[in-house]
Amino acid sequence: MMATGSTSIPANLYSLHGAEEQLREKAIGIIANDYRLQLHLEIVEAAMNLADIFRQFETINEDLKVAQVLSMRMFNAFGASLKLVLSGYHQNSALILRDILETVFLLNLFARDRTLIARWRQADKKARMKDFSPVKVREALDARDGFTAKRRAEIYELFSELAGHPTMKSAWMMRPEKDGDAVIGPFMAATTLEAVVSEMGRLAVQVGEQVNAFLPADWMRGLPSRVSFAQLKRQWIGTFYPSPEERS
Repeated sequence: MMATGSTSIPANLYSLHGAEEQLREKAIGIIANDYRLQLHLEIVEAAMNLADIFRQFETINEDLKVAQVLSMRMFNAFGASLKLVLSGYHQNSALILRDILETVFLLNLFARDRTLIARWRQADKKARMKDFSPVKVREALDARDGFTAKRRAEIYELFSELAGHPTMKSAWMMRPEKDGDAVIGPFMAATTLEAVVSEMGRLAVQVGEQVNAFLPADWMRGLPSRVSFAQLKRQWIGTFYPSPEERS
């Protein structure tokens, strides 16, 4: 049965979209009353803006083009993730955030050693998995930075368990109430919305940092976006990770 006024969308899917739009309005209302959520979304926008300005930089350098494409991928992923979480699909939104996490780790690796870009883009599947699989990239970053706590692996595994794989823990993101039952379809709960948007903000800081590392310092067209991101980054860090002096 087709919806009234529609020639292609089944009635139930048309109705589902209407419910999603109602949830979006509810989500916007929740965000409007929460400065911290607003700040997360502002840093997301700033990171996306950096990615957008970066793709406009004209170059014949094939390695730099790879960084541009990866930045564009993260721009699209942020847009899709935001669309999903505001529509009540929190778990699916988080799944896309895992894609951003994996991509920003790869871009981070390339930012400090740009010779790796050519190796990556020219590698066949076997070589790519041997040297640039998600776990290999995380291990290389930890070794480079001298990190031993494996925090990168922990956050990747968290995204995988809650959103990436069908596990018992993944049902947690399908519950409007912590101890309630899982539900089918989209829903809006302030705690779940906050959890996903907070992770989105944390990822956006990393994405902006890595995209900024590839933007030519003397390219004046990119300066306003870089300055805007830097200002928001300071505000974001001061809000969520204040220094002892700021806390007092």
